[in-house]
Amino acid sequence: MTDLLSLAPQEARAALTAWLAAQGEPEYRVRQVLPRLWQRPIAQWSDASDLPAPLRSALDAEFPFPRLTLAAHQVSSDGTVKFLWRLADGEAIESVLIPEGKRRTLCISSQVGCALGCVFCATGRMGWRRNLTAAEIACQVREMEVQGLGARPTNVVFMGMGEPLLNWDAVDTALTLLNHPEGLAIGARHITVSTVGILPSLAALARRPEQFRLALSLHAPTPQLRRELMPIEKKYALADVLKALGAWRRRVTLEYVLIADRNDSLEAADALAQLAKPLAAHVNLIPLHPGGAPDLPPSPHARMLAFERRLKSHGVEAVLRRSRGLDISAACGQLRVELEGHPHRKVGTQLHAHVD
Repeated sequence: MTDLLSLAPQEARAALTAWLAAQGEPEYRVRQVLPRLWQRPIAQWSDASDLPAPLRSALDAEFPFPRLTLAAHQVSSDGTVKFLWRLADGEAIESVLIPEGKRRTLCISSQVGCALGCVFCATGRMGWRRNLTAAEIACQVREMEVQGLGARPTNVVFMGMGEPLLNWDAVDTALTLLNHPEGLAIGARHITVSTVGILPSLAALARRPEQFRLALSLHAPTPQLRRELMPIEKKYALADVLKALGAWRRRVTLEYVLIADRNDSLEAADALAQLAKPLAAHVNLIPLHPGGAPDLPPSPHARMLAFERRLKSHGVEAVLRRSRGLDISAACGQLRVELEGHPHRKVGTQLHAHVD
């Protein structure tokens, strides 16, 4: 059996072409079968009513689709939707849909858990379990369509569970599946990879010709503070990461979670501006989600606004993001952690609560 959904479209086409020829099927069958992977996805081959029944049965036997089981589906009062997907081996991952006007951004996971241990992240506290396959990554988008959970996302961001560039081989293929015309056909400029700065894989991503967007999880403007918040500083130093970003051909976004009395001073804003300006980087200021790190206090709103103003006074483009999904455990990894702590709790209902 072959997992066609973990193959790049060109490889899937070649595998299907050879197999169909061996079955004595006419050449035009490839044009009927291939779109059922990504362009017009189905749950199983038996759903492809335009194909003869014997061919459908043979396809189901030879090329079964790996599936993600929807274990939880929560809807926030602000429209944010969180999905908990159960994998074939019983592990679970999360993705979050953020609608905003005509834009539908899906935040997807690349690993089960995370090995990096950032102090403000619920996934980091979970630890690393395993890498996802290319199919498990891209199927977070595919399953939404197959299961009738809404229209195909317009944007995809690798900002869910895990560090994408520590699972580069699968992420590399998943990027192709998301972007290729015979895949999900999402424009490269609408796909963002977020990383703490894994230098070898960052170089490999930079070599790809597509204009994928890059976001650096920074969260501290100095090596010392970054080491306190993000242990990865010990392996990939801030100076080396910034040097690598300087070679990036496209604009970079710097992500910065604001934590009270840790990284939210005006002096920290001044230091951050000195890093952002040479890169012409855009800075996303992110309120700390209280569910992600219960022992860390979020920065007060007034201080976050002052931090944003200080960056702008230096000529840095900065935006203070609005917290989304506060009523549905929307901190990355939070829902899975909650369910593991309450194994008999049933979470399949939509949750609605008032959010100020």
